[in-house]
Amino acid sequence: MSTNLEQSVAAARKQLDEQTVKIVRLHFDPELGAPFWLEKAKTYDFDPLTDVNCFDDLKKFPLFEDDWLRGGPVTRFLPKKWHNEPKYVFETGGTTGTPKSRCVVRDHWIDYEEFSRTLPDEHFPPGSNWLMLGPSGPRRLRLAVEHLCQYRGGICFCVDLDPRWVVKLLKKGDVQGAKAYADHVIDQAVTVLNSGHDVKCAFATPKLLEALAMRLIDDGSSIAEAGITGIFAGGTEFTPQWYRFCKEELLGPDVFITPTYGNTLMGLACGKPFDPADNFKITYFAPQPRAAVEVVEFDDYSKVVEYGGTGRVKLYTLTEELFIPGFMERDEGEREQPHEKYPWDGVSGTRPFHEIAKATTVGVY
Repeated sequence: MSTNLEQSVAAARKQLDEQTVKIVRLHFDPELGAPFWLEKAKTYDFDPLTDVNCFDDLKKFPLFEDDWLRGGPVTRFLPKKWHNEPKYVFETGGTTGTPKSRCVVRDHWIDYEEFSRTLPDEHFPPGSNWLMLGPSGPRRLRLAVEHLCQYRGGICFCVDLDPRWVVKLLKKGDVQGAKAYADHVIDQAVTVLNSGHDVKCAFATPKLLEALAMRLIDDGSSIAEAGITGIFAGGTEFTPQWYRFCKEELLGPDVFITPTYGNTLMGLACGKPFDPADNFKITYFAPQPRAAVEVVEFDDYSKVVEYGGTGRVKLYTLTEELFIPGFMERDEGEREQPHEKYPWDGVSGTRPFHEIAKATTVGVY
């Protein structure tokens, strides 16, 4: 590791420690804190206000339980500081049963404004209009991408998409019904692109991007000919193999695509620039210091694996609106070295956690 990178890593760690202390002190503040955490604090054998002085001190908390995010009141994780502000509710997961949800005031705006700084202007021209080809409804992605577009000076054209319906169709074996629904979504996207709206940028999931590109090819056109110059895509379906196929067969040399990995709890993790020298490996870096990710051992979630080692992804959310000290994601991957652009640990090869992968139905996105 170069001296400059070592210094950047140290500075980023100091910033993460400072963010940790600031966020813990807000969420456990007796007057302004989050109702859930103020109640939880009564059960701890330590005082979060005085005993959390760096990021590593978050190990003092028990693991965050997935089911805590199901049901209401949805404001219990939101510090009282924000309770009189206009609020949003975003769901995550929940194909069956009560969905997990979180209450948000400004986090989705901040996350995507930070992400905007990573987009190259030559491929995502400021002032350009966008196509949002992804899930709508109660998910934050639709509003977040629209804000990203507006923040960059454009207008966002959105399709209507309910991924839960596709998962239901697939679970009962209705492959034709699922394909018909995907065709319906692509019909909407093609209509936008053919309507003279001068769309230059897009968000799409890998499956939907592939379906759109194939439809345009069948129509004698292409993504590039439709006028799109920059795409950001998200999801574990985005693999090095798919990236190469996408660039060579679907997009061509003039369309830029960047992978992202994110969710309603973390925000957006950015991918490091593609490098043919490492076979186009996709490595993601969490949006520190607002969120941090560790790759931990499968049999001990308190231990980080060695660089290059495989483990489960563990998420920490550290914003003024949400505090999560150790959420075990449904993904696994490899721990990667810090990068000059992102001087903290990354994760590559993200894929569904092997113990639950067999029970997961992947739908339209």
